[in-house]
Amino acid sequence: MVKVLINGCNGKMGQEVAKEIRKTPDIEILCGVDRTDTGDNLFPVFTDTNSIDLLPDVIIDFSVPISTMNILEYARKNKIPTVIATTGLSDMDLEKIEKYSKEFPIFRSPNMSYEVNLLSKLVAELAKKLSNSDIEIIETHHNRKIDSPSGTALILADSINQALDNTMYYEYNRHGKREKRNKKEIGIHSIRGGNEAGKHSVIFFGDNESLEITHNVTSRAVFASGAVKAAMYLVHKNPGLYNMNDLC
Repeated sequence: MVKVLINGCNGKMGQEVAKEIRKTPDIEILCGVDRTDTGDNLFPVFTDTNSIDLLPDVIIDFSVPISTMNILEYARKNKIPTVIATTGLSDMDLEKIEKYSKEFPIFRSPNMSYEVNLLSKLVAELAKKLSNSDIEIIETHHNRKIDSPSGTALILADSINQALDNTMYYEYNRHGKREKRNKKEIGIHSIRGGNEAGKHSVIFFGDNESLEITHNVTSRAVFASGAVKAAMYLVHKNPGLYNMNDLC
């Protein structure tokens, strides 16, 4: 039985992960970590990583960057495989994650959806075939999302850019600019409102026609399912940095 520590266990995604684990064979929740112990969880909750007196087989992290980096220190100390689904990590955070992955296995993806991984491959192929298009990415999320643009929007942009030999740059804000659109830019736009779980559209604009491809999430459960699959995949892996391409 694989024993899991959920980092950010009180959050919406932490709760979704707990639900997914409870219905998945051969895996169980050992404990959780969050800023407070609400008393609502059916497992021990620690508010300080230094006080954790249980040893999980794997960690699933859906939290905020500072909490991710805190749990990563605990994981490094104990060599515990860690699935990181938190978004908004800084370049310094990502460098540290890559460094630590040489010591123990880390699975990192800003989006745990199989179909988003498929979408990133599709838009890369479309970018090659429609290389003269104006490319725009629009992402929509609920009004509580902190980071912008979303990690998924950046996954899509990076996939397109790599397909075009990294010749593009990302334009996040045209406000105040008085110049025509540069052919080398990928426009990235963020919309926040309501309870939208996540919607991403990539649009290729030609001179006389356009092609739009959209992925829409109707339930956060899809991300929890992906994270649990990643945990089961990672638990017996050698040190290294893994992602959805390895899982799919």
